Amino acid sequence: MNARASEAMSAKWGLRCLLGGSLMGLANLVPGISGGTMLLAAGIYPRFIEALADLSALRFRKASFFVLGLVGIAAAAAILLGAGVVKDAVVQHRWAMYSLFIGLTLGGVPVLWQMARPTTGAFWIAMGVGLLVMAALAWMQIYGGGSSSHREGAAMMFFAGVAGASAMILPGVSGGYLLLVLGVYVPVLGAIDALKEALRLNDLASAYDPALQVVLPVGIGVGVGILIVSNLIKIVLERYEQPTLGVLMGLLVGAVFGLWPFQEGVAPGVGEVFKGQVLTAEALAEITPDKYPTELYAPTFAEAMMAVGLIGVGYMITTLVARIGGAEPSHRHA
Repeated sequence: MNARASEAMSAKWGLRCLLGGSLMGLANLVPGISGGTMLLAAGIYPRFIEALADLSALRFRKASFFVLGLVGIAAAAAILLGAGVVKDAVVQHRWAMYSLFIGLTLGGVPVLWQMARPTTGAFWIAMGVGLLVMAALAWMQIYGGGSSSHREGAAMMFFAGVAGASAMILPGVSGGYLLLVLGVYVPVLGAIDALKEALRLNDLASAYDPALQVVLPVGIGVGVGILIVSNLIKIVLERYEQPTLGVLMGLLVGAVFGLWPFQEGVAPGVGEVFKGQVLTAEALAEITPDKYPTELYAPTFAEAMMAVGLIGVGYMITTLVARIGGAEPSHRHA
């Protein structure tokens, strides 16, 4: 085993992998936080990409399995343990959670900026494109898509898994946000929570539906997406570095558009059209708060000030993780 492989399997890197994996798992539960950025902040992003490239090329190295194994275990544990808590917090305290998410997301800007320097005109043009894309997605989320619309089906869940996998590879792209825009955020978290509860109660019959209809197709999609996206991003970063990093920066900063804190779920009424159907009293009673459509509202002065404070807290958390990660991460070493 060479010196580089020995370093990759050291206790220091093991702790970093566990930290990065845990943060990546939690990041994929919340809209706006990028799992890739969390890996960058923990200082393991280059090794993670390298390990994925080894696996996709059928190069089975101990160091690669070490990195991927620890990151995967930590991420899975964070998702299983945090799904219910995060879902409830988003539904019940949306403005506070979204404010925190904004700060956590913007904390990844310095990481990407270090990767992109020195920038060229292509970077700024591509960043503008990324911003426009995220602005359009945010508009869809608030005015007719995203969290106000829920889509189901194994094919949709598989596609959601592929899309969510990009967040494990792309710094600045949030898996939770993509799931929110696709309309599967709450169903996926709800299924994970239901599966966890069924397993806790040893109720295999109740575990069947969430496992086969949601968790399994999403998991397969994530696996396929990771292998495809990791190699694709490695290629475009090598060949079109500045435009690619510019798009990523635009996506990262633009994620704030869809995370505007001051929006709330509004219960529909009898006779209103909801998800293509006219609501009856019976149908209305079955709609839970996590499925309510959202509307913007004017915050109080106290809410606005607390939102600013939470944004600052989130930003400091991400930057603190970056300092723990140590050396400046760069795709050039991946």
